[in-house]
Amino acid sequence: MIRTPLRSAIAMKRLTAPTLTATLVLLTACAHSPVTSTATTASPYVVERQFAIGGTGRWDLLAVDSDRYHLFLSRSDHIDIVDTRSGERVGTLAGTDGVHGIAIAPGLMRGYSTNGHSDTVTEFDLATFARIRDIPVNGHSPDAVLFDSGSGHLFVFNAHSNNASVIDPASGKEIATIAFEGNPELPAADGHGHLFVNIEDRAQMVRIDTATLKIIDTWPLAGCEEPSGLALDTVHGRLFSTCQNQVLVVTDAGDGHPVAQLAIGEGPDGAEFDPQRQLAFVPSGKSGVLTLVHEDDPDHFRIVQTLPTQASARTLTLDPQTHRLYMPAARFEPQLEGSKERPPMIADSFTVIEVGSGEER
Repeated sequence: MIRTPLRSAIAMKRLTAPTLTATLVLLTACAHSPVTSTATTASPYVVERQFAIGGTGRWDLLAVDSDRYHLFLSRSDHIDIVDTRSGERVGTLAGTDGVHGIAIAPGLMRGYSTNGHSDTVTEFDLATFARIRDIPVNGHSPDAVLFDSGSGHLFVFNAHSNNASVIDPASGKEIATIAFEGNPELPAADGHGHLFVNIEDRAQMVRIDTATLKIIDTWPLAGCEEPSGLALDTVHGRLFSTCQNQVLVVTDAGDGHPVAQLAIGEGPDGAEFDPQRQLAFVPSGKSGVLTLVHEDDPDHFRIVQTLPTQASARTLTLDPQTHRLYMPAARFEPQLEGSKERPPMIADSFTVIEVGSGEER
């Protein structure tokens, strides 16, 4: 997600050397605790391809439509659509100013983007990429978005008003709002009546009842600073929150108790979980690595690979059919000394990294 002043202020906190050493020792012990299963990945993951997309506009979140082999990429004021087979751009959806999140609803043949500058959600056709309508929300700077198949509702998380808008896709109207006591980040849903979201500035996890549209639990994420990325193992009820203090926190989705902590890279802003391979994936944009965490059983986790990717590759999406991951990245001009401004992106350096286990297509 795009950094806010609040995030920047929190991120300035640094651990002292003794504390950092003790923390790393603890995390290493957690990552290598005894396990009851020897299952692991069949083969190491590799960077299989890199799609040179180019063009202007930074990026935030992305989504994949597995059935039609399309990847949707947020690009500041438009969406780039890329064919995952050829790596070529096959379409563009313009007029999504300040686009952050993208959600796919395959059963409805619809996609949705959040437009942070206009406080709207754009609904579009998955086959033709045609704009259907723009839906206003009662919130400011809509960011992450999720279509919940269980309830059939679209949940839009508004970063600057600390609330979520609930949209009925049939009518295209907002039917409720959910207020938070802090800034909502990335969500995950179990498809069976519960939705979870990280609360970034309070280091909390919120559980929402998708039938009543009410918050039913708020759990602290101990040892986590600025949780952003979130993934969910729905079968075993395990939540994976990525934290800016280089920690992955695993939480029980049933009662919120802490399960594990593992060390990850710097600058995470996304997470995915592959249930068939029992792997959690965490991209770290500042470190330029992808961390793979295997779930040996619901209480034991271990890092099985740290894959170099590219600096700035901080978000990702998983294609559940091919098990491949897609990570946007770009190159930037050097940071000016003493400047807090982001350096300019080098022209046409925008790319998508495809990561897989080297299996045949």
